[in-house]
Amino acid sequence: MTDWNLDRSFDYQGDAVRYGTVGSGPDLLLVHGTPFSSYVWHRILPAVSRRWRVHLFDLLGYGQSAKRDGQDVSLGVQNKVLTALLAHLGIERPTVVAHDFGGATTLRAHLIDGCEFERMLLIDPVAIRPWGSPFVKHVGQHEAAFQGIPGYIHEAMVARYLRGAIARDMAEAALAPYIAPWLGAVGQPAFYRQIAQMDERYTDEIEDRLDRIRCPVAILWGEEDRWIPVAQATKLQAKIPGSRLRLVAKAGHLMREGAPEAIVAVIYDLST
Repeated sequence: MTDWNLDRSFDYQGDAVRYGTVGSGPDLLLVHGTPFSSYVWHRILPAVSRRWRVHLFDLLGYGQSAKRDGQDVSLGVQNKVLTALLAHLGIERPTVVAHDFGGATTLRAHLIDGCEFERMLLIDPVAIRPWGSPFVKHVGQHEAAFQGIPGYIHEAMVARYLRGAIARDMAEAALAPYIAPWLGAVGQPAFYRQIAQMDERYTDEIEDRLDRIRCPVAILWGEEDRWIPVAQATKLQAKIPGSRLRLVAKAGHLMREGAPEAIVAVIYDLST
């Protein structure tokens, strides 16, 4: 990988899913959420690739993976993409670190598709209802209208939306790689497509199975998460027997930008 270019891909039902592998050691899989891409791990990767063979990828319809009209990019398909990626890589029982939608994707792959993991770290995950902001719900009702707004307005909206996930000031240059995949004739429709397909039924399908998770689970949550309130953290922990919860002060939903050291510390702790 160079300059955050995922240099490999595999075919998932005719669509290219981009991925990369860095480092050596036990397998560690990083699963991003929405509206992000594998780039969210850019502050984490240098530290964890010293000890693990790290695999990271862009969810279908996100980042460098295929985006197209009519594409299913819902949570109902992302667990199948993850399962297919593990089969493609020939990996069994990796440790998984998952954020936001990546949490639901990982849990669904485990509880529905039968993927086995050594352990899980769930960071501010989408896992139990309620989730989805008023903006998300509004876009879901008016997807076509949003897809047609001028590009410069769209870019400003995405930037403002993403800043809501970060509990600190962030320079425009630092935010730009998060926005870039969602711009232009392909990226803008893809942004609203993935929002329009958000549906709580995909987490409802696994919520009553969370007590059947077959590996140790750690949960990390930013105390200043404005997208998924911290109250959800204790509710989720109660549904997963034996899970460990750590709250991170002064961290928002995108903890990788606000407190990456907290994530690295917990990942290293998982192996002890």
